[in-house]
Amino acid sequence: MWTWLFRAMTELTSRKSISRLTGGFAQSAVSRKLIPRFAKMYNIKVEEAEKPLHQYATLNEFFTRRLKPGMRAIDQDPAGLASPVDALITGCGPIEAGTILNVKGQDYTIEELLNRSPRTENYKNGYYAVLYLSPTDYHRIHVPVDGIAEEREHIPGKVYPVNEFGLRHMRRVLSRNERLVTYIRHNAGEVAVVKVGAMNVSSIRFAEPQTREVAKGADLAYFEFGSTVVLLTEDGTFIPRADLKVGLRVKMGEKLGQLRSN
Repeated sequence: MWTWLFRAMTELTSRKSISRLTGGFAQSAVSRKLIPRFAKMYNIKVEEAEKPLHQYATLNEFFTRRLKPGMRAIDQDPAGLASPVDALITGCGPIEAGTILNVKGQDYTIEELLNRSPRTENYKNGYYAVLYLSPTDYHRIHVPVDGIAEEREHIPGKVYPVNEFGLRHMRRVLSRNERLVTYIRHNAGEVAVVKVGAMNVSSIRFAEPQTREVAKGADLAYFEFGSTVVLLTEDGTFIPRADLKVGLRVKMGEKLGQLRSN
């Protein structure tokens, strides 16, 4: 009964208008007073932030903060695929005949996740990793591999939570929520970086300037509050590192595995 009630309440609050209200407050000057409490509540490593706390004008500005140079080591292997975010891996494995299997008990099709893009065919037997960002995490998204940004797509949608409850009890939130997708062509094929919005995420924004040629570790986008990135690789182009599994925490720039020509 309680699961049903929470699911019903979440459905009612999943509209963008609710998240806009939350986002509006987070972007107001009043929210500035909450920054120290927010940082303490979520045990955020404020010493890594680009600026001291008092220099952030709003809670949103703090949440989308940059890091001091050198705070993350970027994988230097030209054939390595790096994590685009600091995150907890909540799903990973081979894509089987176009289906991502058993992400918190639910299956997703690549077709629905990528909004029926013509590129879907190239990912039907590839590899996926679901990377969840909690409020504790650094919330900028970075380029996982050197290459060319072939396409960027905005997919409108809901803003269901993408935490444990949302993934397990709401119906296929990763493919129903608002998404930004970046397709990056590299030497061994292509990767799709799917940025998934969530409850209280007032927006997902591309980092500016948007360039066609992108470098591993460069700014790609950022969330205004927490969410998830789904990283997809094309068929036969990726070998995950041996310990890549659900429950592993990774840092932005950390190698997830090796890219190879298919």
